Amino acid sequence: MADSTDDNKTGELDLLRVEIDDIDKQLHSLINRRATCAQRVAETKLREYIDENAGGDLSKVMFYRPEREAQVLKKVMARNEGPLTDQTVAHLFREVMSACLALEKPMEVAYLGPEGTFTQAAAIKHFGHAVVSLPQTSIGNVFAQVESGQCNYGVVPVENSTEGMVSHTLDNFIDSPLKICGEVELRIQLHLLANADAVSSGIKSICAHQHALAQARNWLDNNWPDVDRIAVSSNAEAARMAGEDSSVAAVAGDIAAEQYGLMKLAESIEDLANNTTRFLIIGRESVAASGEDKTSLVVSTHNKPGSLFKLLEPFNREDVGLTRIDTRPSRTQTWAYVFFMEFEGHQSDAVVRRIMDTLEEQSMMLKVLGSYPKAVL
Repeated sequence: MADSTDDNKTGELDLLRVEIDDIDKQLHSLINRRATCAQRVAETKLREYIDENAGGDLSKVMFYRPEREAQVLKKVMARNEGPLTDQTVAHLFREVMSACLALEKPMEVAYLGPEGTFTQAAAIKHFGHAVVSLPQTSIGNVFAQVESGQCNYGVVPVENSTEGMVSHTLDNFIDSPLKICGEVELRIQLHLLANADAVSSGIKSICAHQHALAQARNWLDNNWPDVDRIAVSSNAEAARMAGEDSSVAAVAGDIAAEQYGLMKLAESIEDLANNTTRFLIIGRESVAASGEDKTSLVVSTHNKPGSLFKLLEPFNREDVGLTRIDTRPSRTQTWAYVFFMEFEGHQSDAVVRRIMDTLEEQSMMLKVLGSYPKAVL
């Protein structure tokens, strides 16, 4: 004889499943409705551009608006009532927005490759999986692809919380006409990876980019002290090597493990739990204000006492917070330097304009690299 309690439980589960199916139907209908609206947005943008420019180059039509997407994601997080976290809900909307944008015009984004790097993970985090991500062999090539119009945007690393600034990225900005259009912060979790045939006793070398080896140095010293460490061009290259050779282990992230089908010998081996890398989105167009922005610029001043103080004083006077300042050697003068400065606010803000007017009076060269929304996710 059946237990009536079990019957009641089964009946309750069936009702909940019916409710979930009904909600799924509603979600599906709303997502398709949003996608249809996105298509209409694309049609409207094209029509308005053609009317204003008598045809013109349709490749210049701006389908992707960084400031608009940042505003939408902030609203999503602000109105979230749970039980899903703000970040989780924002990631879900990020993917819906990515798929809808692809209906307007699939975007091609260059990133520092090869496939499986943290830079690719940053590109996906910012643009969603519907973007066409194209690996490049160097940071310079990422800039070149965007400058030439071969790619709509690029993603390049700019700083790590433990290793500092990425000098190659800063140097490329000096001569490039490109603008910073956004930023991405990515929590860096490193794993020790090997292929399915590997055994711990058979590992003869551990490979990774030099920064990854440095970020996991203490863990490796304590757990694999007698195994050779080899610095290679990227963590993804190390993962590729591990996939082909069971005597090689790689220090890399989840995306590299998935890309090359590797197993984890150990997880989260980075020495500092808050290890984070920041990436910049680069493009050809300036970005309008989103309401929560940063501005980056490069400035060169006269090599005499008090020069740096004069650069910093306007920020103190206007009560604007500097979020980053770094130096690079000047390419035109011996023992001269250029300063990369990052601060809160948009270049269209009156207070920021006053600061830049003062800096321009005091400097030999001032170049605004861009104003862009603060990282949302």
